[in-house]
Amino acid sequence: MLVDLKEILAPAREGKYAVGHFNTFTAVMARSVIQAAEELNAPVIIGIEERQLELCPLEVFASYAIPMAERAKVPVAVHFDRAHSFDACMKALKLGFTSIDFDCSELSFEENVAQVSEIARIAHAFGASVEGELGHVPDAAKLKELEKIDYHTSPAQAGDYVARTGVDALAIAVGTAQGPYTETPKVDFARISAISEAAQIPLVLHGGSGLSDRAFRKAITNGISKINIFTDLNIACGQGIMQAINSGYTQMSEIIPYELYSVRVQAAEKIRLFCWGQARWFEGFIAIRFTYDRYTENWLVELAKILKKQGTDYNTITEYWKRPLNKWTWETHIVNMKRYITNIFI
Repeated sequence: MLVDLKEILAPAREGKYAVGHFNTFTAVMARSVIQAAEELNAPVIIGIEERQLELCPLEVFASYAIPMAERAKVPVAVHFDRAHSFDACMKALKLGFTSIDFDCSELSFEENVAQVSEIARIAHAFGASVEGELGHVPDAAKLKELEKIDYHTSPAQAGDYVARTGVDALAIAVGTAQGPYTETPKVDFARISAISEAAQIPLVLHGGSGLSDRAFRKAITNGISKINIFTDLNIACGQGIMQAINSGYTQMSEIIPYELYSVRVQAAEKIRLFCWGQARWFEGFIAIRFTYDRYTENWLVELAKILKKQGTDYNTITEYWKRPLNKWTWETHIVNMKRYITNIFI
């Protein structure tokens, strides 16, 4: 179902989990992400960034993304990411996007407030949500150059910014960056917590690709409700295509299933991670593993890693899985496994 950003981020903030936002400039990528969300029974955001419009014009993205979201079995927001021009924002709203990120973070504080508040007023009239940006999230390649510059979001300004602009979500700069990291980013978790306390609205983390699972969980615990992912998804897409080619396939009809699978798995892993601690993904996580590796133990390796991190004795579950199966007992077995795993985590 097609929803706006506010509708899915408010429960995320209250429930201490995050919703994944994935930029998907092809229909294959968008389809893969929504399928992963449906299998995990989780909300999701699909979007496109303004600088990606050379790859996929705004109207083309809207032509496939909005109908996909409308038909989805889970809440899906269609988002225009990091827009820099008023005209582009207006075009997106007229096309039916349900949320806008108007990035005025490189302007002065007062100019940022003035421009974003105007877009917020218009977007709300369209029934859409607005994400503002305070503090600047740089490209990863420039992190070293900016070490002596304070580009981070000020907790002292956050509350004033939210009150004056009327934004529904706030993207903050806390040490992450756009694109592939050349070194481990230093995320300021205390700053996230302070901004969350001051702003009292869902916070957004840009530059999520490349962060550790621990960093994601800590960021969510401290107030992050939306996490933007593109680089990891982009790499997964390319890897799927390369795997198909290396397997001897050269026709698109043969390559696309590999692309779908690779993106779907990457999106599912991120959604599962962001919804950590939420019961909604447990059954879906098991279902997705059965879908991909139904008659193998590959999925169990991943599950065992998760259980080990949590300090759980996973020998029992391993032994249970190795019991003989046949097609007549398979459905019952899946039900029992779901129940067992849900009990472990809840």
